[in-house]
Amino acid sequence: MSLKIRLARGGAKKRPYYRIVIADSRSPRDGRFIERVGTYNPLLPKDHAERITLKEERIQHWLSVGARPTDRVHRFLDTAGILKREPRNNPLKAQWGQKRQDREEARKEAEEKAAEEAAAAKAAEAEAPAEEAPAEEAPAEEAEAGDDDKKDEAAS
Repeated sequence: MSLKIRLARGGAKKRPYYRIVIADSRSPRDGRFIERVGTYNPLLPKDHAERITLKEERIQHWLSVGARPTDRVHRFLDTAGILKREPRNNPLKAQWGQKRQDREEARKEAEEKAAEEAAAAKAAEAEAPAEEAPAEEAPAEEAEAGDDDKKDEAAS
């Protein structure tokens, strides 16, 4: 049986109130517990004396027996000076999960491939108009010549 020092939620809807309890780690959050060792009222201001109440001697006893506090309770115990909590550093916290990283890599590869295809298509277009340009200019010259003939007829 592994013991936990954890929060058990009480209070009404949108009005939380927590009991700090000693419980078996397998029991439900708000279910059976062994002993109540404090309370936490998050609605009170941080400097209020009754925001967190702890039975320090009982907590010390349960810690000596092998009870492990949850992270939130560990913070409370550190503030009270009962238990030292080392600050955590997780440099991987800001990174995406593996599936998201794989998706991003696939998206980048697809974009690069599309950019290469677009560049190849532009290069092909640049070569093709150079060969067809004289053929396209010839009808334009004929149209201009036809316009000149119309102008000459209009002038006469």
